[in-house]
Amino acid sequence: MAAETELVASFGGRWRHEDALQLVGNGLPESARILQQAGVRLPPSEIIGWLTEHVTAHLDPASMPWRPGARELLASLREAGVPTALVTMSYRSMALHVAGQLGFTGFDAVIAGDDVAHAKPHPDPYLRGAAAIGLDAADCVALEDSATGATSAAAAGARVVVVPFLAPIPDDPRWTRWDTLAGRGVADLIALEAAA
Repeated sequence: MAAETELVASFGGRWRHEDALQLVGNGLPESARILQQAGVRLPPSEIIGWLTEHVTAHLDPASMPWRPGARELLASLREAGVPTALVTMSYRSMALHVAGQLGFTGFDAVIAGDDVAHAKPHPDPYLRGAAAIGLDAADCVALEDSATGATSAAAAGARVVVVPFLAPIPDDPRWTRWDTLAGRGVADLIALEAAA
């Protein structure tokens, strides 16, 4: 959001928190279109390139803002031999940079925004993520922090857990809501299957 604010301001515009929330979970081409509407006079490819490079350059590994419990849950999944995929609409270079800061190999596959023809909320990203780890999406649990991402995962047939962060996620029978990942483990994910 800080990068978006800086970019819009460089073209004389003002970018509010409410404006930034409409980009959460979107594919970068859609986000670039919204930023153009806010006055950024660059082609979409240049907006995407600037945002990706700027955010990557400003991520400090020493103070990476991991969500509470996220690294621990991922480590427990890896220890249990559960295949994992990162499905993100960030572009591959940024996704790999962030995943590389985990301190361990967290993912068997990374599906990024520049890997798919259709961004979230389309099911394509999650269908590709499941296929990349040799599973049907119906046999996967997707952890999401945006309504756009949750919609994508549900459309693919995955079991969905939403953990809201920046943007609110409405209640929906297609997903389960957790307030945090802190204290969550493999057993919690298995319990989702048993409850279905």
